[in-house]
Amino acid sequence: MHLAQKAYKELWCAAVSIQSGMRGMAGRNELRFRRQNKAAITIQSHCRKYLAHLHYIKLKKAAITTQCAWRGRVARKELRKLKMAARETGALQAAKNKLEKQVEELTWRLQLEKRMRADMEEAKTQENAKLQSALQDMQLQFKQTKEMLRKEREAAKKAAEQSPVIQEVQVMDHAVMDKLTAENEKLKALVNSLERKIGETEKKYEETTRLSEERLKQALEAENKLIQLKTSMQRLEEKISDMETENQILRQQSLLSTPVKQVSEPPRTPANKSLENGHYLDEENRANEPQSVTPAKKFGTESDSKFRRSMVDRQHENVDALINCVMKEIGFSHGKPVAAFTIYKCLLHWKSFEAERTSVFDRLIQMIGSAIENQDNNDHMAYWLSNTSSLLFLLQRTLKAAGASGATAHRKPPAPTSLFGRMTMGFRSPSSAHLAASATDIVRQVEAKYPALLFKQQLTAYVEKIYGIIRDNLKKDLASLLSLCIQAPRTSKGSVLRSGRSFGKDSPSNHWQSIIECLNALLSTLKDNFVPPILVQKIFTQTFSYINVQLFNSLLLRRECCTFSNGEYVKAGLAELELWCCQAKEEYAGSAWDELKHIRQAVGFLVIHQKYRISYDEITNDLCPVLSVQQLYRICTLYWDDNYNTRSVSPDVISSMRILMTEDSNDAESSSFLLDDNSSIPFSVDDLSKSLQEKEFSDVKAAEELIENPAFHFLDE
Repeated sequence: MHLAQKAYKELWCAAVSIQSGMRGMAGRNELRFRRQNKAAITIQSHCRKYLAHLHYIKLKKAAITTQCAWRGRVARKELRKLKMAARETGALQAAKNKLEKQVEELTWRLQLEKRMRADMEEAKTQENAKLQSALQDMQLQFKQTKEMLRKEREAAKKAAEQSPVIQEVQVMDHAVMDKLTAENEKLKALVNSLERKIGETEKKYEETTRLSEERLKQALEAENKLIQLKTSMQRLEEKISDMETENQILRQQSLLSTPVKQVSEPPRTPANKSLENGHYLDEENRANEPQSVTPAKKFGTESDSKFRRSMVDRQHENVDALINCVMKEIGFSHGKPVAAFTIYKCLLHWKSFEAERTSVFDRLIQMIGSAIENQDNNDHMAYWLSNTSSLLFLLQRTLKAAGASGATAHRKPPAPTSLFGRMTMGFRSPSSAHLAASATDIVRQVEAKYPALLFKQQLTAYVEKIYGIIRDNLKKDLASLLSLCIQAPRTSKGSVLRSGRSFGKDSPSNHWQSIIECLNALLSTLKDNFVPPILVQKIFTQTFSYINVQLFNSLLLRRECCTFSNGEYVKAGLAELELWCCQAKEEYAGSAWDELKHIRQAVGFLVIHQKYRISYDEITNDLCPVLSVQQLYRICTLYWDDNYNTRSVSPDVISSMRILMTEDSNDAESSSFLLDDNSSIPFSVDDLSKSLQEKEFSDVKAAEELIENPAFHFLDE
């Protein structure tokens, strides 16, 4: 039995050994399989990462190429438009004013950018100092780690030398050596990570240095652009002065060759010769005349010359009477200016539009220029804006370029085109003139000569000038009030402002009411002077755009304005402006309310609660779709709540904005977060012509003072 038990134990030990060996082999196979699987997964993940990164780089490069091509196309289109506009002579004065304002704005923005750049350079200097200190700390830590590693190796060597040669102790030494090896591997990994961090820090330092150099180059380029703009403005001023001197020379030449001086000379031609522009025919026709003239013909020419002198004097008296009448404010008839209608009827009756040479247009232009010298009186300027715009509309519907005169020249003799000749014909055939005048309509087209077309261009320039004066006067009145409306007064902390649109008379919030009063006063003035509604719309649209620019730029530049209570204050004021637009109706307000979209969205963001829960997509798509990334980042970083001490947006939103700003840093247009005020003329002669109708002038009465004059009886027909 003992032998059997012993055999059983041996068999059992053998079985256990075999089983343990098989289990160990299976465990090692499983471990090897798991290691291979893990290594394969790591390789696949790195490969996918590399492919995704490569695809992202290609996609980004393609997007940048497309954007550059599109910006180049837009820039070329803008350049083409600017070249077309520069070819027009009438646009030189507007370009000069625009350039002057752009130079002022660029100077202001350059100073602002310089201050901001100085602040950024200071912040970068501090950041670089921090990075250098961090780099020194890492280097010191790296040296300490190396020293610790050296000490550990020496300790391991000493322990290996002092260990006795015993089998059991050797097993203990192997475990210690494995532990020391693992610690050494950890220290090596730590050293490698420190080296990587040092390299990344050096790269960041190089990038910040490069960015500072690029921004310095951008500042120098901005200064160069400013210098170029100043030089171009000086060139425009020189061109305008040259054009003015040329115009003065041409006017002097035309005055020297007027019909008055030539009629005063002793005539040499017979009385039965045809007239041209109030003068006799040229020297070639005079050369073809017979040298011997009878005394009867000489007597006839002397009587005709006296008659012509009397007619010229009478015509000048009529022009003087017209100018003296329209210089006064003679009011309106059926909602239309009497002065403009009277001038148009006189010019049409005298056939001045078809005259080759006449001084009537120059005198009218001088009269308008002297009438608008008082530019501070909006009532006076609105009266002349109504007159000049109505007269421009009538000229636009009447004048057409001469092109069919040569085809009919051989069928009938040419009619005299000067004032003297046409008035002579009118006196010789009063019945036919009366029938022609009664048959004509209020507005009829005539073939205009150069003086009439030049008068139309000069009148268009005066309409644009008077429009700009009224608009700038309103901006000047609002400028001082807007600087007070951007920041909530300290006496009204939140609770007063949340009450809606109820501003007290003695409240500091009365500045918004002052703005409403200015708008109402100008609207009433324009209505009383019957200014065309399209011009009223453009005035208030550009004024609201100016309000939007001033309020929005002040909000971005002043941190004390980016508060919750200030947002409520500005929102209440914007509600007052919205109510004013509704009361003024679309006929006069137009799209003025839409011009406040930047400040409306910015204020709406300031007064919203729980900003930290809002994502970047919700801000850009729902709350502030019009604002750029730079503007949103500026508002989010400047915001602080003085009432409830709430937080701004989350750090993730701020970081995403920074990333987008870094990607768009090469774009000069997107780098600026401030808005620009548009001071151009937003309408054309065609727009003015489409807004009015000819039948509106059918019931207009001419000036009663001139109707009583026998020479102006045609105005009552």
